[in-house]
Amino acid sequence: MGLRRRGRNRVARCWLPTMPVTTAACGASVMMLLVVLFHCLLSPPLEEEEHSFLHRARIQRRSHLLLKPTEHPKNVVADTEEFHVPSGGVNPSTDLWSSNLSKQFYGCSNASRQFFRVGAVAEPNRYLMIATSGGLNQQRTGIIDAVVAARILNATLVIPELDEQSFWKDASNFSEIFDTDWFISSLKYDVMIVKEVPKKGGRIVGAPYKMRVPRKCTPKCYQSRVLPALMKKHVVQLTKYDYRLSNNLEPDLQKLRCRVNYHALKFTDQIRQMGNILVQRMRSKSSRFIALHLRFEPDMLAFSGCYYGGGEKERTELGAIRKRWKTLHVNDPDKERRHGKCPLTPEEVALMLRALGFGDEVHLYVASGEIYGGEATLAALKAFFPNVHSKEALLSRDELAPFEPFSSRMAALDFIVCDESDVFVSNNNGNMARMLAGRRRYFGHKRTIRPNAKKLSSLFPNRTSMTWDAFQSKVRAFQKGFMGEPGEVKAGHGEFHENPVACICDKNKKPSKSARDFQENDDGLDWRDLDYGEIEPLGRSRSEGSGLDGDNLLARPDEAESDEFDFGW
Repeated sequence: MGLRRRGRNRVARCWLPTMPVTTAACGASVMMLLVVLFHCLLSPPLEEEEHSFLHRARIQRRSHLLLKPTEHPKNVVADTEEFHVPSGGVNPSTDLWSSNLSKQFYGCSNASRQFFRVGAVAEPNRYLMIATSGGLNQQRTGIIDAVVAARILNATLVIPELDEQSFWKDASNFSEIFDTDWFISSLKYDVMIVKEVPKKGGRIVGAPYKMRVPRKCTPKCYQSRVLPALMKKHVVQLTKYDYRLSNNLEPDLQKLRCRVNYHALKFTDQIRQMGNILVQRMRSKSSRFIALHLRFEPDMLAFSGCYYGGGEKERTELGAIRKRWKTLHVNDPDKERRHGKCPLTPEEVALMLRALGFGDEVHLYVASGEIYGGEATLAALKAFFPNVHSKEALLSRDELAPFEPFSSRMAALDFIVCDESDVFVSNNNGNMARMLAGRRRYFGHKRTIRPNAKKLSSLFPNRTSMTWDAFQSKVRAFQKGFMGEPGEVKAGHGEFHENPVACICDKNKKPSKSARDFQENDDGLDWRDLDYGEIEPLGRSRSEGSGLDGDNLLARPDEAESDEFDFGW
């Protein structure tokens, strides 16, 4: 018993059973015990060896497994034995490059017989001036809605002024970006448009009366707030003009929006010619290509309040940019990601495209401003898709020189290439993405992919805990309804320029005569409503709900209004 206890104390699990023994048997037992003890002392315990192996395996696996977005090393291309990303891509269940239903739908924006020509409705001595706000596509929204507002007010529209005070500091005027003569002539039956307010005796008819209307202002709102000022002052300028017209309009006014957006607003010859050169150079590299609006600029990331694993350096840099917005709330990055409000990283975009079925032979055109982190950030995208191009790479320095000092003209070049691409991918839903999504629907439902960021945000962090086949299956399931198929966005949902349902007809159905294509849904605007490079946030106007109604002959002048945000510049 004593010998057995000593053996148990010295080495775990090395013991002898109790039994009756003779002297000879006892001697043999002692010899056997010594042999067992010798082997036990030289060999490591089995449990410890197993524990060491499993521990090393967990550490190796954890180096690739993203437990939380904040733990993810920046731009790490995870590729383990279980999660191996193939180089090729195919998706036999659908045509990745086009919609099978696209030929069934067509753009239809002609006015009805009930929409009288401008000569029958225009009133003399009513001039509406517009001062747009924001970047190129935000300004485009204002220009489109300004034409409709002029029609509602039976006023003559003066060629809009473009915003020169935004972060971009682009001094381009309307005629340097858009074909002014074409704009005026193509809308001559809808709205009277002049290049400037006419003069009498060398003097302007009247100094413009500046004012602002609330966001999503309805026709009744314009008639009650702006019309009295027009009748009294004759020249009214609406300032900070973007998103100032309701989504919900009668069909003829919606179709007028489409005629302006898809037919009357045409870039200048210089911009269109260079844009076409870019498209031709992409086509020379591949018969089909993807245009990706990456939206990974420093101001976008800062305004979103999201975090991308860049450590203290990222927090410091983006935090400094966030200070430009005095009214910006501090958000929980993990919560924002769960709600789908963070742009995907370049690596996540690449993984989504590969999972959908696009192989590494595909050529990508990246439309973007300054990418946060530069080439180091793009490395993860290029690891999956080596054929990445941009306007800076496709054009010579001399070719790009006339456009480079002007951010709006640079954005216009990207707009043209994205519009002409076989597939357009938007990294969340900003101004440019919405404009292009609507335009591509109108002109034949060209394939337009937008990430389902809300669902993908829960998938990407744990991707290496599953096989590639399982990951691919989940991505494809999550992206159903986000691939630009006809009917994905129901009438009554989305912003009109993204989903111009009143202007898209089905060959198998009679055009809808519904007066309500949209239910208003004004949840305010967030970072996705900013053009890339544009740091002025949009928000709800403080003049909304201010008590101004039809009983007031005049809305307050712009100078007397409190600004929506005080930015300090």
